[in-house]
Amino acid sequence: METVEMNSVSLKRPRSEDDATDADEIKRQKILEKSKAGNDSGQNIENVTEQSEETKSEIIPNEESEEQEEEELEDSDEDGDPESFADMMKHGLTESDVGITKFVSSHKGFSGILKERYSDFVVHEIGKDGRVSHLDDFSVPVDDEDPSEETFTVLSDEDKQRLEELQLFKNKETSVAIEVIEDTKEKRTIIHQAVKSLFPGLETKTEDRDGKKYIIAYHAAGKKALANPRKHSWPKSRGSYCHFVLYKENKDTMDAINVLSKFLRVKPNIFSYMGTKDKRAITVQEIAVLRITAQRLAHLNKCLMNFKLGNFSYKNHPLKLGELQGNHFTVVLRNITGTDDQIEQAMHSLREIGFINYYGMQRFGTTAVPTYQIGRAILQNNWNEVMDLILKPRPGAEKGYLVKCREEWAKTKDPAAALKKLPVKRCVEGQLLRGLLKYGMKNIISAFGIIPRNNRLMYIHSYQSYVWNNMVSKRIEEYGLRAVPGDLILKGATAVHIEEEDVDNYTIHDVVMPLPGFDVIYPKHKIGEAYKEMLVADNLDINNMRHKIRDYSLSGAYRKIIIRPQNVNWEVVAYDDPKIPLFTTDLDKLEGKPLPVLPTDGKFRALKMEFSLPPSTYATMAIREVLKMDTSIKNQTQLNTTWLR
Repeated sequence: METVEMNSVSLKRPRSEDDATDADEIKRQKILEKSKAGNDSGQNIENVTEQSEETKSEIIPNEESEEQEEEELEDSDEDGDPESFADMMKHGLTESDVGITKFVSSHKGFSGILKERYSDFVVHEIGKDGRVSHLDDFSVPVDDEDPSEETFTVLSDEDKQRLEELQLFKNKETSVAIEVIEDTKEKRTIIHQAVKSLFPGLETKTEDRDGKKYIIAYHAAGKKALANPRKHSWPKSRGSYCHFVLYKENKDTMDAINVLSKFLRVKPNIFSYMGTKDKRAITVQEIAVLRITAQRLAHLNKCLMNFKLGNFSYKNHPLKLGELQGNHFTVVLRNITGTDDQIEQAMHSLREIGFINYYGMQRFGTTAVPTYQIGRAILQNNWNEVMDLILKPRPGAEKGYLVKCREEWAKTKDPAAALKKLPVKRCVEGQLLRGLLKYGMKNIISAFGIIPRNNRLMYIHSYQSYVWNNMVSKRIEEYGLRAVPGDLILKGATAVHIEEEDVDNYTIHDVVMPLPGFDVIYPKHKIGEAYKEMLVADNLDINNMRHKIRDYSLSGAYRKIIIRPQNVNWEVVAYDDPKIPLFTTDLDKLEGKPLPVLPTDGKFRALKMEFSLPPSTYATMAIREVLKMDTSIKNQTQLNTTWLR
């Protein structure tokens, strides 16, 4: 087995009708946004199956309208004008910038288009029991305690609006009165059930007013009631958590949960899950929610776009981040140029040898200031540099409102003035500026602390990943694809060095490399020294990775050099229409949609591939090994006028 240096592969892609439509829609949206807010916005970073960097957001009732406005601003530009996006990425990163330089296979690379359509990338979660999540059942568990279907239709839209405003403390009213038009005990019972189940935190009572019956809704226990679903209304015999399978298209996991929260009128923190999934994909994963009935969840299928919920069950436990075994990927690479022999060689190599377990480009950000540079400055305790890297003007065509904010900051160093230029306050820049406004310019550490903890840790994890990628490339360049004395392997959770006499007992698939930290050991060969040299060059001491701020102390971890995917299968298919799907999804099967009939000799060829990966590995790195191409957005935008996603 030999290692091969990376070569850029030119990807040629005609502008499709979908692209033209999207671009026109984006332009229309921008005009609307400018008339409302005077700015464009947003930042789109693809999600991966990394668990440590998950950020949980909460929707606070009295900030909901502001958050909704910001979401609209962010959404309006995330798929922005392809030309301006290409300009923006001229100053972005390439794979070699973050240490991704080697391949393990010897086949000749070929070109193909990844994610030409988001439906070309499908992810199914693999649970801790090894079961692959599928949406294949819309039925609701039968439960005598559940309210009738009429519960969901008995309230008028006006009633729902008034109740929501009461629930979220949006007006000064202390109660809402709903007249019972057809006064029967059954009708009153249904209205009571509807208010209590659809608007957690509200209680009801019946009153006579002027000879008419009214249901009066009021707050049960103040603002805390909204966050805590009512315990007394949940049957003791039923598990407290409703588990369900979420099928989503072109939405990331937290966005999906925020949408579900708004429709259910609950806070997002009552949901739990095992991992986040890609946005630009179709993904299927398990979600658990505290004390929301399967009946209410199933009702959302009638009103949500790009989501479907099913496979409901009640259990006594939530889900925990990282509890999954991994993810199963189904990927279509369209318009491939490789010969049948090249494709066979590439896929056999992926199945038999695997790919280098690099941290993918998503880990390092998409702008001219990589996240690892900010992480390095944090570890150096250089807080002025951290502030500067986040707020200073950047090369490239950045979003308009951010450009104005950065220019104001460079000119005045006044957080209040810079913040005024920023309609989206929830971005990192806005959070840091608010911190500086609160704590002052002499207390940058506390100001930076306003940024959510997982976002802050993302920067130092990015630096660890940057070091790891570079060291693994050096390790493979120096010693190839065989285990050598001084390498590290894991025995249980403990890393040990391979001794000379044991070297024949191990292969490259056993070898791990450390992410730098105070609780790891390093290889006993040239690469151990290379770690020290790299950190010295960055003004860091490898023997002192504890930071005076505990959050930023790095304990380190171990990561396998080579990953061999499981359940690898592939097929080459011909097609004529670039817009037709090339496989059926779970939803297609439930709806009985047949797979389009494909020609035997079409204009284009596509590679359909399936494989399973453990958590914290990047599917894009497996695909990179097959195509032998640079997966960075910068490289792809330089080769194409349209961003290939």
